[in-house]
Amino acid sequence: MGKKHPTILIGLLFMGVLMGALDLAIIGPALPAVQAEFGMNDRQLAVLFNAYILCQLVGTPLLAKLSDRFGPRTIYIASILCFAAGSLLLVIATVPGWLFVGRGIQGFGAGGIFPVAAAVIGAELPKEKRGPALGLIGVVFGVAFLLGPVLGGVLLRFSWHWLFLINLPIAAVLIAGAMVLLPTSNAREPRPFDAGGAVTITVTLTALVIAMNNFDGNAMLDSLRSPFFLPFVALAIASGWLFWRIERRVTDPIIRPAFFQSRQISTTCFIALGVGAVQSGSVFYPALAVSALGITQSDASFLMLPAVIASTITSPVVGRLLNSIGTRTIVFTSLMLVYFSVMIYALTELSVVTFIGAGIISGIGMAGLLGAPLRFSVLNETSPRDRGAAQGLLNVFFSVGRLLGAAVVGGVAATYGGGTIGYQAAFFVMGIPAAAMVFVATRLKSRRAEQEEDTDSLAAQSA
Repeated sequence: MGKKHPTILIGLLFMGVLMGALDLAIIGPALPAVQAEFGMNDRQLAVLFNAYILCQLVGTPLLAKLSDRFGPRTIYIASILCFAAGSLLLVIATVPGWLFVGRGIQGFGAGGIFPVAAAVIGAELPKEKRGPALGLIGVVFGVAFLLGPVLGGVLLRFSWHWLFLINLPIAAVLIAGAMVLLPTSNAREPRPFDAGGAVTITVTLTALVIAMNNFDGNAMLDSLRSPFFLPFVALAIASGWLFWRIERRVTDPIIRPAFFQSRQISTTCFIALGVGAVQSGSVFYPALAVSALGITQSDASFLMLPAVIASTITSPVVGRLLNSIGTRTIVFTSLMLVYFSVMIYALTELSVVTFIGAGIISGIGMAGLLGAPLRFSVLNETSPRDRGAAQGLLNVFFSVGRLLGAAVVGGVAATYGGGTIGYQAAFFVMGIPAAAMVFVATRLKSRRAEQEEDTDSLAAQSA
């Protein structure tokens, strides 16, 4: 069905991803109201926020793999149902514990929405249309950043419950559309589910998130002595090693080790890790603006809007250029732009003009990294039976990079006493992975190599 209605199909996927992205952006305005109603302390609010991130990270590889086994339609609907159930639980919660559970269920469901959407685009659209479609999906996060605070402000006039209640009718429409438009699984020989891999990757990611969330840059020695940091780092390493051993032995692994035998996929994942780390630094841009420019937090947030608008406009354009320019050129250029923007923040005497200018450069660069190119590259390197799992793997690398990057930026800024000097020192350090990624991008396939592979693929199909 999807092939007969590509525009409607893309619209359906766009709305699903937007719903998941909005609930990450919209929680901020709701936190003060939730705190007042339930009498929660700041630590509990942090748990409420992080529950979504943790469960989304855990849900991504599991649901992505299940979409390859049982079909995109089944897992997309299951993901939306989880998201809706979590939203409903938030609305009817009477104690903080139910809020934590609701956000966790929401996050787990959201983990399956994006990789399934990207996999469907790979399965249902011809290669020349995948870039533009992925570019449109990449716009979602810019739209969510712009729309989230506005929508939150409007709905908070009635009640914070409406921020989550509005998800229920949207979810109903998405499920109805998925029943008609999304493909089902192709019949294949059933293979045992990789239960060992599912357990060990869940333990690995959970331990990593707990460790990173308990790292305090203002008190690094205390963090190192904390029972919630080094022991969980050790657990993440041990369970990650065990996960890899399991994946090399099972017949249908959660993450196929063969992915990393492809230079294109391994390079793309490494770039995603670095991009996620650099992207995490953008969370601290408003704090730098407040310190360097002497403006309010509210005004600092408005200074970020040009960057978001630039990214939103550029993302679909980049998607359309993929087929004519190629992945390597776009990713290399985008990484150069991101590196220059980070260096402007780190080394110049900031003014309103330079701050906005660096933000626009960063927004254009990130549009070429968070939108279509990296996902397009992975889609082209994977078989139809592994598209969901490969997209989930890419999401995991982005997320882990964000966790590590946030810890580094916060730690370096705190070491230098915070303020303008501290944040600029942190961004200078973040320029190191940004520069490294520029060189790593040269390992990606050239446009000529991509065209030759397309020709070989068509010849094989004809034969």
